[in-house]
Amino acid sequence: MTNFIDRVPRKFSDVDFENGIDTAQFIEAATGVVMLFDELGSAAFSVVKSDISGNIEKIRTKHASNPAEFSTLQKIVLAEAGTKDRTATQGLLWLKRGLEFTAEGISRNLENKSDELSKSFTEAYEKTLKQFHNFIVKGVFNVAMMACPARADFYSKLGDSEEAVTPGLQEWIKALQNLLSILNAFYEKGNYGKGL
Repeated sequence: MTNFIDRVPRKFSDVDFENGIDTAQFIEAATGVVMLFDELGSAAFSVVKSDISGNIEKIRTKHASNPAEFSTLQKIVLAEAGTKDRTATQGLLWLKRGLEFTAEGISRNLENKSDELSKSFTEAYEKTLKQFHNFIVKGVFNVAMMACPARADFYSKLGDSEEAVTPGLQEWIKALQNLLSILNAFYEKGNYGKGL
């Protein structure tokens, strides 16, 4: 069985970011997170998967409207700044949050070998997404996290063993976290998340 990381269309470490985060490459890499949730086959992540997929599509649509002008994520946000239609900017903000939740949950689970996914992802939710959700959505997430697959099942779906999957998964998450830190700094510096 090949490891999950070997099956993703693009690794986050292969996304160019020196002159801004390459839009097409980032979208391709982010679809790997959707694939991760597909591999798990758990209803627990259906809300996050749907949200991530929808936000990828918002960014893809904007990029497709003018690939040269919107070649980086930062160019998309800058082009929408000060306009009424900030669909892609909002989509990127929520995609970023969903990816932060995913990265935090997996990272916590890799660091805490005895923790089940439900614990790791509940803690990740508390740290990343909870502050942005209303009472109803918080309840949905609490129930969903209880339906997380068992740790052993999670890793067996990603590769031959947890030990075989861990190095690639750690590298994938580290590269994702690097891109997210670039986006966070960009959003914070320009206050692009205000009002979204």
